[in-house]
Order: sequence, then structure tokens, then C-alpha cells
Amino acid sequence: MTQPQFTDFYTILPFTILVVWASLLLLADLFIPRGRKGITAFLAAFGLAGTMGYAITQVGLSSIGFNGMVVLDGFSTFANILLLLSGLFGIALAHGYTQRMGIERGEYYTLLLFSVSGMMLMAQAADLIIVFLALELLSIPLYVLAAFNRKTQSEEAGVKYFLLGAFATGFVVYGTALVYGATGHTSLYGIFSAASQGTSGLLLSIGAALILVGFGFKVAAVPFHMWTPDVYQGAPTSVTAFMSSGAKIAGFVALLRVFATAFPSISVDMTGILWIMSALTMVVGNFVAISQTNIKRMLAYSSIAHAGYILMAFVPYGNREVVSVSIAAGLFYLLSYVLTNFGAWAVVMTLEKAESKGLEISDYAGLAKKYPTLAAAMTVFMLSFIGLPPTLGIVGKFYLFRAVIAGGFTGLAIIGVLTSLVSAYYYLRIVVNMYFREGDPTIENEPGLAFTTAITAVATVVFSFVPQWLFLLASTALLR
Repeated sequence: MTQPQFTDFYTILPFTILVVWASLLLLADLFIPRGRKGITAFLAAFGLAGTMGYAITQVGLSSIGFNGMVVLDGFSTFANILLLLSGLFGIALAHGYTQRMGIERGEYYTLLLFSVSGMMLMAQAADLIIVFLALELLSIPLYVLAAFNRKTQSEEAGVKYFLLGAFATGFVVYGTALVYGATGHTSLYGIFSAASQGTSGLLLSIGAALILVGFGFKVAAVPFHMWTPDVYQGAPTSVTAFMSSGAKIAGFVALLRVFATAFPSISVDMTGILWIMSALTMVVGNFVAISQTNIKRMLAYSSIAHAGYILMAFVPYGNREVVSVSIAAGLFYLLSYVLTNFGAWAVVMTLEKAESKGLEISDYAGLAKKYPTLAAAMTVFMLSFIGLPPTLGIVGKFYLFRAVIAGGFTGLAIIGVLTSLVSAYYYLRIVVNMYFREGDPTIENEPGLAFTTAITAVATVVFSFVPQWLFLLASTALLR
């Protein structure tokens, strides 16, 4: 039976609100003078905050819209709130930074809003066609944002991201075609129903593997990670900070929903592939990061490594006894990663100067002596990345390792622990430079950077002492 139209639009109302607001902002920006684009930034943040406020009211609610193509549930609501929070942090980092770098233009903020809306649609997609549309909606604005600074290597980064992203999207489209050929459905629930009958065979597994390639590119998992360090280094740092969080959230929530909903029947075929991807991503990301001297490239490989940790929780997705704990652990780790990641990038942008100066790890020498509060915040973020107390990172890794061990993959958990020890080397190298090397660093005093650094540092520490309610919130955001 076809659902009433109001139910259809209620299901995607936060997404609709944000798209309409972004479209109106695009028009309003035409009347805002060039030197007052802070008004555009404020209006963009206001739209994100209002959308988040409405999304919070949907906690605990569920509905299905447009004949099962989109879904509202605890999982999508949790993801939407996290994505909107990432958008707010992204604007806070960008406002002063774009002014300082001479790239302040109003379309920056509308592109960011459209990208966030695509990520939100990805979180609610219950059909592979909607997954593809959401993937394009979130990606195209990011391609433009990555090339936003014409004075540096930004255009090269944007072109590289576009070409490889379009290639990866082709895998998703072809995989969708094969899945449709195997099951006769693009709906995730229809695919599950057809696959449960055991009539799809090898064609379904190949289609699922191709879709995994496309998502692997989005989350920067090995061996689909080669674009990450060059794009992260070349793109404006405010874009890199947003991309490394928002795109990763969208990729993982899509991966979790598609595979946990549509492909549990072929988990035997996919588990080994996911195990290898997770292990390789952790090993490559952490070991290559050791040799980096540029902090943007180091954090790029760090982002790759953390994609491997999140993939760990996804490996036992076919085990119905532990999949709920596994998904909750993955969502919780995404939350802890977003807070830590935005804080670290805020510190990086505080020290960054024009023409990509101030981005070497050696530039952090003497920071603790001259700016002790900023150095303390950066130390908190580095400890959280490693997974040491008193930070949210150790809680997130505890939940991840517990879920993996419960799923019977103790070896993968051991690799996770060992690579975390390896990561301590390059994360603590920054701390050593700040506290035990002589230097005279200078910083940029921007309210957005100071606010983001302070709130994420405090949250990373405070939430580590009371993580239960956050994990409970993640646990209620389970797929149905």
C-alpha cells in the first residue's frame, strides 16, 4: 500500500530543510557585499543549527518514505546529527581561514551545505539508486571545494579527487547493475529477500564487491587510498578538515546500512575481504605516517589508519549475535573521531600561514612554552588518536576491540592494538616537538579556531569519564 504523501516528506524533512536553505542562501549571497561574507557564514551555520534542532526531535521515531527508497530510524537520525555537527565545525574553521588566505567567497558555504545534505541523504538511503544520487550530491561540491584556492596546488588536488572519485562512482553504478541483475531489486530490503532464497549466487557477490570498492574510496581504505595524502595536502585546510570527517561518516554509514541490510546472506564471501582491507588499512596508514614531515600528509595517513579501525567493527556484520554491538561500536568511534579530528585540524590551521607555511612538524617546536593552552589541547588530540587515557579515543577503541573479539576475530584485534602502538611514535613526535624542542612559533587568533579547539578538547576529555550515555545513544541507533 502506498504511504500518504506527508509521511514520505516527513521521512526526509531534515534533508529537505537543508537543501531549501542552501538554495535560498545561494540567492541571498548575491546581495551580500564581497567584504561581508561573514553574513553568509552565519546564515549557513544558522541553517545547520536549525536543521540539527529539528533532527534531534526525530530521535526515537521511524518511518519509511517513497515506497521504501528512504528510511528514518535511529541509525539515520544519529548519523544526521553527527553530519550536521561536522558541518557546523566546518564553518567555524572556514570563516577566518578563508579570509586570511584570501579565498573568502560566499559559494564556499553553500557548497558545504549541499555536500552535508548529500551525506544526510546517504544516511537515509534504503535503495541503491538513492545511494548513487546521494553519493553524487555529496561528492560534486567536495570536488569544487578541494580546488577552491587557485593560488596553491588546490586545483591539482581538486582535479585528482574528481577523476578518481568519478572512477570509483563507476564501480558503484556497475555493482548496482549486477546486484539488480542477480536479484531483480535495487531496494535493500528487496535484495535481502531475494538473496535469502539463495538463487543469486556469484553475480550478487561480484556486485557487492564492486559497491565495496566505491565505498572504500570514500572512506580512504587500502588499496583505494592513494588519492588521500595528495588531496588532503593540496586542498584548503578547512576543506580537508571537513572532508576527512564528513565524507568518512557518510561512507561508513552507507557501508553499514547497505551491507548489514542487503548482503548478510553473502557475509561468508565478504568477511575475508573486509578482514584483509581492515588489516591492510591499519598497517599501511600507520607505518607510512611515520615517515611524513608535513603534518597535513601525516594526518592524511592517520585518517587512513582510522578508517581501518572503523572497518574492524564492520567485519562481523554477518553475525546476527554481535552485529548490533558492532554497529554501535562503529558509530561511537565515528563520534569520538569527529571530535578529535576537528580539534587537531583547528590547531593545524592556527599555526598555518600563507603559501603553505607552518605545516611542517618542526614548526611546532616551542609551542608549549609560548602557547601552553594550545599545546595542551593538541596533546589531548594526539593521545585520543593513539587511544590513551584520559581521552575519548581509548573508550572508542575499547568498544571496537570488544566487538571484534566477540565476533571471533581476535587476530584482527591484535593487529589493531599493535598498530595503535606504532601510531604512538608519530603522534608523540608532535608532542615532543611542542614540549622539548626550542622554537618561536606564531599563531593566528581567530575566534572560530579557538572555539573549535576548546570545545573539542574539553569534550574529548570529559566524555571519556562518562561515555555510557553516548554509547547508549549509539546503541539505540541500530538498523532494523
